[in-house]
Amino acid sequence: MQRILTVIGARPQFIKAASVSRAIHAKEGLAEVLVHTGQHFDANMSDVFFDELGIPAPDYHLGVSGGGHGAMTGRMLERLEELLEKEAPDWVLVYGDTNSTLAGALAAAKLHIPVAHVEAGLRSFNRRMPEELNRILTDQLADILFTPTDTASDNLRREGVSESRIAQVGDVMFDAALFYAERAAERSAILNEHGLNKGEYVLATIHRAENTDDPERLGAIMTGLEAAAQERPVVLPLHPRTRAAMAREGFEPQHIRLIEPVGYLDMVALESNAAVIATDSGGVQKEAYFHGVPCVTLRDETEWVELVEMGWNELAPPGSADIALLLRNVVERDIGRKENRDKRNIYGEGETSTHITSTLSEEY
Repeated sequence: MQRILTVIGARPQFIKAASVSRAIHAKEGLAEVLVHTGQHFDANMSDVFFDELGIPAPDYHLGVSGGGHGAMTGRMLERLEELLEKEAPDWVLVYGDTNSTLAGALAAAKLHIPVAHVEAGLRSFNRRMPEELNRILTDQLADILFTPTDTASDNLRREGVSESRIAQVGDVMFDAALFYAERAAERSAILNEHGLNKGEYVLATIHRAENTDDPERLGAIMTGLEAAAQERPVVLPLHPRTRAAMAREGFEPQHIRLIEPVGYLDMVALESNAAVIATDSGGVQKEAYFHGVPCVTLRDETEWVELVEMGWNELAPPGSADIALLLRNVVERDIGRKENRDKRNIYGEGETSTHITSTLSEEY
């Protein structure tokens, strides 16, 4: 029996792991040990995702959260090293670009345990982003790099990664979107709870440190969303980091509908029924595309350059763009244009999780 130890810690990783864990349990000869670092630790940021996505309870919960990047990563590394020595898995599987990702990859590599990185090869080319450093270092450590797109694979080739380490399998988030869309439509009542009508509101998500920790950028975003809310409802599920930053800076929006963080099914319902999405999240950019909703990305750059090239996404660097005007223009341009948008399927066929488990079985 081949044993895969999966390291997760943040909401996007829960979603990705749900699809791959399901495939692992369905494949004969594979078993999984699930480790939650604790990076996202409260019920709204963690427990509800496990419940809704049907992820089995973690075999281990490390309880590491809070503190600076170095302190958090260091505590994770210490506890993961001890755990890996105890479990001695055949593979360590990590996702995305968080501190949990890097800690899992580094702990395994130092113990000479093979590492597989899901969502490898993404680059923003902005090394001020902690996520960019995490993904670059993880890609250097990993033995198998599961890439979602041609662009991601090409990024690795330009960095000198050997072809034998690259496995282009598609995007595991697309698996999740297909699997959970119908469930969200049946179970979520969030639109009714907040008096929202399909296609008549803006969904916003803000959480990246580059925005929350910079008062000018955060102020520009809030000013833009507040202005947009004069024309149509703006709904903002409030990440704990963003809530703390707004309190610290004294931002008290009068018209934006601030709500608690939502579970995955409610998020799918909000995304799929929005007129436009404004976000600094990498995952939400893709989910907007999966649901056929235009997106405005509140950052200076994006890893998902294909979506900008295809016309589904538009960059709006905070402070250099009139966010309210841009949101209005995107909505107006989108009316009657969905049929004319580029609909190439660039993220696979919804079988990414199966490709990942098959590759890990073959490589053993």
